[in-house]
Amino acid sequence: MNILVCLKQTFDTEEKIVLENGRIREEGVNFIINPYDEYAVEEAIRIKEARGGEVTVVTVGPGRAESALRTALAMGADRAVHVEDETLSADGHAVAKVLAAVARKGNYDLILAGYMAVDDGAGQVGPRLAEELGMPHVSAVTKLTVEDGRIIAEKDAEGDTMVVECPLPALVTAQQGLNEPRYPSLPGIMKAKNKPLERYTAQDLGISPEDAAGLTEVTEQFLPAPKKPGRILQGSLEEQAAQLVAILRNEEKIV
Repeated sequence: MNILVCLKQTFDTEEKIVLENGRIREEGVNFIINPYDEYAVEEAIRIKEARGGEVTVVTVGPGRAESALRTALAMGADRAVHVEDETLSADGHAVAKVLAAVARKGNYDLILAGYMAVDDGAGQVGPRLAEELGMPHVSAVTKLTVEDGRIIAEKDAEGDTMVVECPLPALVTAQQGLNEPRYPSLPGIMKAKNKPLERYTAQDLGISPEDAAGLTEVTEQFLPAPKKPGRILQGSLEEQAAQLVAILRNEEKIV
């Protein structure tokens, strides 16, 4: 099988977010493969090991994002594609356009991506990419089976499990629980240094300036307001209930 995996490099989830002049400071920060995308990489490698084929990983991001691709190659992916261009917007529309252009360069049977990125939580790139390519997609998958030119996917549905079948080619986004990603081995890390890595710009892929600009713009970034200390209400249950209603109405303005 020919599999494409879309991944994003994000902040380590243990990192503390620091803002400087309205922008997130990146100096000294540890970056990792977006955890949901890591499930996608692992699943692609498992399918390749079971059925044969090739796994290509692709990312759209700055120069530092190459380390995420190298990690995926060390895990067992075969080749990588890095799209780096300062003119590209980071919104879902622009990224999906770029990934679609990359996908059209290969004859992929299956495209895998993370359910969402932990830095923005939008969950748009996978579905938008499927629409760009005109292929079926199943989101937030927790179990995936590939057989006889189709996929059988399981996903959580309001406390139950939904089973979805669709023909290949198809796009699947990975949810937590799909698998347990492996750690890159030392031999894998050494081999990754020699695996092919292609580089493109928006112009190389024929992306128009309008699509590169995206549809959304971040106008402001700020940290959450400090959490207020808790309050313990005193008196009988009736008195506490009256105090609570007064607080919600007069202070919090929500009733």
